[in-house]
Amino acid sequence: MEELLGAIEALKQSEVKGLIDARIREFREIGEGSSREVFKELCFCILTANFSAERGIKIQREIGDGFLTKPESKLMEKLKELGHRYPEARAKYIVGSRRYSESLKEIIESFCSGRTLREWLAENVKGLGLKEASHFLRNIGYTDLAILDFHIVDLLVKCNLVEKTKTMTNKRYLEIEELLRKIAERSSLSLAELDLYLWYMETGKVLK
Repeated sequence: MEELLGAIEALKQSEVKGLIDARIREFREIGEGSSREVFKELCFCILTANFSAERGIKIQREIGDGFLTKPESKLMEKLKELGHRYPEARAKYIVGSRRYSESLKEIIESFCSGRTLREWLAENVKGLGLKEASHFLRNIGYTDLAILDFHIVDLLVKCNLVEKTKTMTNKRYLEIEELLRKIAERSSLSLAELDLYLWYMETGKVLK
């Protein structure tokens, strides 16, 4: 772990810190937007399940308000045209989740903790598991949840901090999240910030 902590500290002293700080501010701004804007971020996180975040960003920009208005068949066609891996399933999930589009912020504000809100999202929004729900909440300003993307898990495996596993159960997810919480505390970072540093270490990019 010490080697990983040292690498994180070095990045904190570099220009990467400014990029990550700016991204965290951007997440807060998204969370301060309307329910419709927050819903579009939810759609982005539905898209990125088993798909490239970078390509998901491009699709999100291209579709925009179409997440709220396009009929399922048209949304599926657009996702297919834009190269999404699972256009039919993702269109179905997005259209199905529209029942929350006008009340999403109200729902979010009714929860007193990010963890219980994450559980609600994973149980009630098709297409979201713990990882995608954590991703969504991080992208609207929550800082206390881990996003166990394969890049992050691979890095932890390389550092001999976890064993490689074929399936990510909820129990295993929460166990690894606690490990990341300890790393974040020792690095004087939030889990949201830590995720961006670890992602940068694996990909050389600061995305969302």
